[in-house]
Amino acid sequence: MSRIDTQLAELGIILPEPVAPVANYVPYVISGKQVFISGQVSIGANGLITGKLGADLSIEDGVEAAHACGVNLIAQLRAACGGDLDRVKRVVKLGGFVNCTPDFVDQPKVVNGTSDLMVAVFGDAGRHARAAVGAPSLPLGAAVEVDGVFEIA
Repeated sequence: MSRIDTQLAELGIILPEPVAPVANYVPYVISGKQVFISGQVSIGANGLITGKLGADLSIEDGVEAAHACGVNLIAQLRAACGGDLDRVKRVVKLGGFVNCTPDFVDQPKVVNGTSDLMVAVFGDAGRHARAAVGAPSLPLGAAVEVDGVFEIA
C-alpha cells in the first residue's frame, strides 16, 4: 500500500469512483507536471449535499460539504495519477465556491473543510494557495464546489 493510501486508511477515508462530468468538460487536464481538476461538488457518501449557507445550512454543514468536495478532488487526482497518489508532489491551489446568502461572510471557514483534508492527507505538501468565495447558486444546488491544481511527478 502506498504512503498516501495508508494515510487515507488511517483517516478512515474511502475514495469513491471519480464523479463523471455533468456537462461538456473533462474531469481533469494534465499539463506538464500539473493536474488541473474541474470543480467537484459536494457529493458525499449519502449523495449530493445541497443548500445555502446563511439560510438552511450551518457552518459545520458547509465544512462537511467542503470535505466531501476534497474527497472527490482526491479521487479525481488518483485517476489522473494512474492510481498512484504518491506521485503527488504538491497541492498548488484550491478554488472554493460556497452557495450562500449575500450577507454570509464565513466562506473561508467553510472551505477549510477541503483545505484541512489536503493537509491531513498530504502533510506539508498539502499546504496551498486558495480562494474562497460566495456564489448565489451552484450546479445541481450543491452547497459547495471546489476545483484544484496539483503538481505531480
